[in-house]
Amino acid sequence: MSRRREPVPFAFVSAADRFRSNVTPPPRERASIGQTAGRWLLGLTLVAGLVGALVLGTPALSTDTHTPPQQSQASHGH
Repeated sequence: MSRRREPVPFAFVSAADRFRSNVTPPPRERASIGQTAGRWLLGLTLVAGLVGALVLGTPALSTDTHTPPQQSQASHGH
C-alpha cells in the first residue's frame, strides 16, 4: 500500500527562508568578580605549567656534543 505524497508548494519553501523568530534568548548574566578571577588564575596556572615544562624539558632534549663521553673504571682495567 503506497501513500501518495503531496508536493510542497514552492512559496512555502521560500517563505521559510525569510522567516525570523521573534523569540529572543534571555540576557546573559555577567560573571562575578570571583568567577573572573578564578578564570584568570586557572589560565595563568596552565600557562605557567606549560612554560615550566618547556624550561625543564629543553635541557633534557638537547644533544650536548661538547662533553667527552665518560668511561667507567672497568674500561681502564682497574
